[in-house]
Amino acid sequence: MAITRMSASELKSGSYIMIDGEPCVVLDLSKSKPGKHGSAKIRIDARGVFDGVRRSKIFRADESVEVPIIDKRTAQVVNVTPESVQLMDMESYEMFEIEPPEDEEIRSKLAPGIEVEYWTALGRRKIVRITGGV
Repeated sequence: MAITRMSASELKSGSYIMIDGEPCVVLDLSKSKPGKHGSAKIRIDARGVFDGVRRSKIFRADESVEVPIIDKRTAQVVNVTPESVQLMDMESYEMFEIEPPEDEEIRSKLAPGIEVEYWTALGRRKIVRITGGV
């Protein structure tokens, strides 16, 4: 698995974190001061990279958290069907199929020859945006 660890206090808005086994992007951070016998806490509000679900979790500031390594790559669309999109990676020339994106604006522009940016993490892939045309 492509996961690394870092201190919760090092996270910033836009960072990535694993919450409930799902890679998420940090939307908001709020820090609380330490109490008389406690440690400072950090509340993290995040959105799932693949499922879009909002999640919140509270960590101790010195706690080590899991951070997914998200590989951002470019691919060319080879074929589009209602159930899948066939892509060819622009670096490795690997061919693979992926689910069409949820975003209707991106989905409507998919056609053979179009270049897209896709993210891969923990064995899952997602088309994020269109980078170039035919």
